[in-house]
Amino acid sequence: MNSLDNLLADLTSGDESLAEAASNALAQIGESALPRLKQLLESLDADHRWWAVRTLAQFDEPPVEWLVGSLNDPSPEVREAAALALSSYPNEESAPALIRALSDSDSMVGTLAANALVLIGNAAVPSLLDAYESAPLNARIHILRALAEIRDHRAIRLLMKAMDSDSAMLNYWAKEGIERLGLNMVYIKPD
Repeated sequence: MNSLDNLLADLTSGDESLAEAASNALAQIGESALPRLKQLLESLDADHRWWAVRTLAQFDEPPVEWLVGSLNDPSPEVREAAALALSSYPNEESAPALIRALSDSDSMVGTLAANALVLIGNAAVPSLLDAYESAPLNARIHILRALAEIRDHRAIRLLMKAMDSDSAMLNYWAKEGIERLGLNMVYIKPD
């Protein structure tokens, strides 16, 4: 067996310390390990897919589309790993998939996807604004949190509207967003 085969065997061994060491080494090998990692992403074993995503997250420039594709994995742990990995590679092209992930049945996936959208920043704002009205409540909360953290003035209208929501969480993030934009001050005209 060559060193790549040995590292992949360690990665899929079920031994966490061996797998972590192999993951680090495979990331250092780089591009020549990609075909084998792609095979692991298609494995029937969720643990293998998780370690493939974990390893890709350590690459300098992984195929981001593979990470985006992993947001649709049947395993919530793999989806969580993919959302977390995308935080390391913020780009506008992953925003639509991350916005869909805000509605994930696993709440951690939504939280990690929102974190990644915050790191994308202003480029994600139009998509976040467009998604808000048709999004379920959990996704709306993540959208408002992301908008509050991004601090883009294009979100003011939505934040103001959301302040009237019956949802305590929507109301909180709307007020937080307004405050972070510096628009919460009340000015009184002196006599």
